[in-house]
Amino acid sequence: MVGGRGRRRWHPRARRLARRVAETAVDRTAGRSARAARMERGGAVEWLLAPATPAAASALRVELTAFLRRHAQERDEVEDAGMVISELVGNAVEHAGGPVWVGLDWSGVRPTLVVHDLGPSFDVADLPAPATGSIRGRGLWLVRQLGAELDVVAKRGTGKRVRSVLPVTRRIEASFDPPRREVNPLPALDEAGPRGFGKESFLRALVVELARTAENRQGPSATEAMVAQVGATVGGQMEEEYRRARDMAGRLTAAQVAECYLRLKSAIDGDFYVISVDDERIVLGNRRCPFGDTVRRAPALCRMTSSVFGGIAARNHGEAVVLLDERIAVGDPECQVTVLLGAAAQHNPGGHHYRQGS
Repeated sequence: MVGGRGRRRWHPRARRLARRVAETAVDRTAGRSARAARMERGGAVEWLLAPATPAAASALRVELTAFLRRHAQERDEVEDAGMVISELVGNAVEHAGGPVWVGLDWSGVRPTLVVHDLGPSFDVADLPAPATGSIRGRGLWLVRQLGAELDVVAKRGTGKRVRSVLPVTRRIEASFDPPRREVNPLPALDEAGPRGFGKESFLRALVVELARTAENRQGPSATEAMVAQVGATVGGQMEEEYRRARDMAGRLTAAQVAECYLRLKSAIDGDFYVISVDDERIVLGNRRCPFGDTVRRAPALCRMTSSVFGGIAARNHGEAVVLLDERIAVGDPECQVTVLLGAAAQHNPGGHHYRQGS
């Protein structure tokens, strides 16, 4: 690595390549430059490392290599690309002395990594081959040995841009062009107003159709698992909003948990009300589903309520069980939901179980 990075642990392949100590010329043909320009116009996902620390660089490398691994034609190529990312981002963090911007664009066959920093520039062609037996000064030489295209451009003010086309080929992604659903498609035409479908009808249709499609293709259990995960995340945010609005910290009582439920459901156009609350259980009724009558076409969406309610209760009482006693989604006139708290939840085999930290 330029400037010396003797403390780095070298991958076995890196050691083998380093022993070769051979300079590889950078191909600067017009055709290659044109291809790179097209890739950059595709728009990169970008990250800012500020402060630019080794820990931040390491975390970004993990994120980028995971992305490459998901889409690469050959997973073995990702190992080499990960080393290139580590060298280029690590070099900027260690030697630039300021923030580092990293971009990745995979609009072409191969991904382009771009690293901007405020450190001094250099000419790749002027870099000497590393000395035999030395582990210093091998970073950019190693990048080229791994087959990555590399160029460095000085910025007009200060700093430089280092660009590398990574040695990874993107696999051909599956393309889907299914027929339109003809039975009870959403949004329903009677939901349209003078200007067409509104945001609420569109978003409701989007969620319900996603659930219906998952249920048709993967089965009810897979759909419930997917909806439960969404509910767990959304429920956590809704609880935080309730705490912020009430300026509350610490454990929520059963009555406060029930109030939180009513607040979050009212905000999304549900009509929940409290039937009873004590230290062991919360019983709620509901006259109107936030998804409207369309929930009857995707009953698995009820798991969203279960996951939101169960997660909030478990975080505050250690354990919870949610029983969906009655559901508008399956033809009942109203919903009735029972949430068992703490010890009462431990001895109930039915319903959906939730534990703190799960």
